[in-house]
Formats: sequence, structure tokens, C-alpha cells
Amino acid sequence: MPSQIYKITLAMLEDELYFQNNIVTNMKNNYYWTKLWDENLYIQLAKKGFISTSYDTKDSLLLLPELQYDYAILDFDKLHISKKVKKLIEKNDATLNFNTKFDEVLKNLQKQHKYNWLKDDYAQLMKKLFKNKYENFKLISVELLSNEQELIAGEIGYIIGTTYTSLSGFSSKSKIHNNYGKLQLTLLAKYLQNKGFSFWNLGHPHMTYKQKLGALTYTREDFLKRWQKATKQTILL
Repeated sequence: MPSQIYKITLAMLEDELYFQNNIVTNMKNNYYWTKLWDENLYIQLAKKGFISTSYDTKDSLLLLPELQYDYAILDFDKLHISKKVKKLIEKNDATLNFNTKFDEVLKNLQKQHKYNWLKDDYAQLMKKLFKNKYENFKLISVELLSNEQELIAGEIGYIIGTTYTSLSGFSSKSKIHNNYGKLQLTLLAKYLQNKGFSFWNLGHPHMTYKQKLGALTYTREDFLKRWQKATKQTILL
């Protein structure tokens, strides 16, 4: 994390000249902060290409938007499906579902991750964003369910235009569910492809599973060129 993190405001996002000259081209900074847990600010940050987490201070929990230096992008024609996942697809004992178990997905995310940034004010904001409707922004929960309707794996993320961005995911640690997390990713990629999405924004590129899935790394500049075009199109889900 950089030694100095600057505060960000809605006015800074809405001033296109300022945003381009002082934020996009500033490769010394990627993180910013705000104390505002505001739906509109969060959505505008997302539309600009930021991915937001949170950060604990002595006084409060801060929203920590990041305009990353690089991004993992999955173009669906580059999707790689492993032999183990292919066998699970043939087994056909789990189905992909959306927006039926949001609270349960959120609880699993909070429980499974050692560093949990999806808490307190952030969790409450996610619940508001999931419940309400907005122009060209939709928060969703993705759920891999067993035939008995058990939640095996899932994630939350958002759709802007013809893009989907993952925020955080989880999968069951049970041995009988080995590779079902990868199955969820694969089924989601195929779903997005069939619906005509432009690409899947997987965030930070350093995690190995993203590369194995077929994602490629884009610089901030190259990512934003694709992002700005695709996010102006129509929501599909």
C-alpha cells in the first residue's frame, strides 16, 4: 500500500478533465479513500473502473477504492476448462443460480476470508445496492447449488453495461466439493458468454486461478479503453 492515500470525492469523478489528468495518468497512486458509504458514490467509482474494498482505522472503517495498475480480464473465447471441471460438468450434480441466496453468500464470504473487508458499513452498503435498482448498475450474487439446494460456492459482483466485475468469492472446503469453486467460475463464464457480455473483469491479475481460467493482464490504460466502451452498452442480466 502506498505511504500516502488521497481522499476522493464525487466532484473529482465528475470532472472528466481532472479525473483523466490527475487520477488516470497518475501511476504513482492506485488507492484512494473516503468516509462516505454512499450508494451513488460507490456506483460512480465502479463505473470509472475502481474496485473498492475497505480499510480499518482507529476511528472508523474507510471505503478504499482502487484504480488498479493492471487488471485480469477474461475474454470468453480464451476460457480454459480443466479436465477435472469437465468431469464435474458431465456429472451434472450442481447448477448455477443468481440472486436467491444473497445473504447466505455474504455470510460465507465474511466467514471464509481471513482478511474480511466485506463487513460493517461495507456489508450494509452491499445489501442496499442489492435491494435497490440503479441506472446501468446491478449488484448480483452468483450461487452454485447442489441438487439438494445446498450452497457450494458463490460470489458477489456487479454488472455495468456488458461487463461483469467480481468482488469476492468463496467455495466449500469439504473434500466432496473439491474443484466446485472452479466449476462455479467456469459455469459463470459460459453464462456470461452466452448472454453476450463483452468480458469479465477479475480485478487483480496476480492470483494463479485467474490465469488458469484464461484471463490476460491489461494495463490500466488498456483496460480503461475497453472498459469505457463496454460499460456504455446495455445491461443484459
